[in-house]
Amino acid sequence: MFGSLSGETFGAKEEMETKTVALIQGHPNADSYNQALYDAYKKGLLASGHKVHDLILRDMDFELNLRYGYQKRTELEPDLLAAQETLKAADHIVIFFPVWWGGVPALLKGFFDRILLPGYAFKKREGSLWWDRMFKNKTGRIISTLDQPAWYYRFNYFRPSHNAVNRMTLRFIGVKPARTTAIGPIRNSSDKFRQKWLEKVEQMGRKAR
Repeated sequence: MFGSLSGETFGAKEEMETKTVALIQGHPNADSYNQALYDAYKKGLLASGHKVHDLILRDMDFELNLRYGYQKRTELEPDLLAAQETLKAADHIVIFFPVWWGGVPALLKGFFDRILLPGYAFKKREGSLWWDRMFKNKTGRIISTLDQPAWYYRFNYFRPSHNAVNRMTLRFIGVKPARTTAIGPIRNSSDKFRQKWLEKVEQMGRKAR
């Protein structure tokens, strides 16, 4: 089975609160299937009355490189300052990206490097190896596309990009639970396969999960 949904079911009627949701699009190409998934999730959110904030990284103006590392402050551009406010206000954060070379596109990695800074996303404790997570009480979802079956990426390569974004980024700053949906293979996939996933992703959006 491609891209297991871990036993989740969709379509049942139930009471749910509306949420403020930040959608992060990490694919540089506006014409990608990844963007179609983004649009489907957003359609589901809006149909259920959730509040949506778009962070389309390719349309934002910012330097990808954390030029001085953490030794010297790199001033944040206006788009990044606005993005920080968006993420802080969100109840639910959803990240879309293609898996490239087992990782994420440079656009998304640069966004993380620049925006998830000490004092904003986490705070190191004085004289300790531990840290305070500053994004607690938020949930997350990763939706990624691959050119190989999701099960093969998981069992043969151990999902490096998913571990980096989910466990070592979202959970590191306090976002929990952070679920992962992997969809593949996209290359040479049928229209039926793609449409099926668009419908599933729209249903996820309706529940903001």
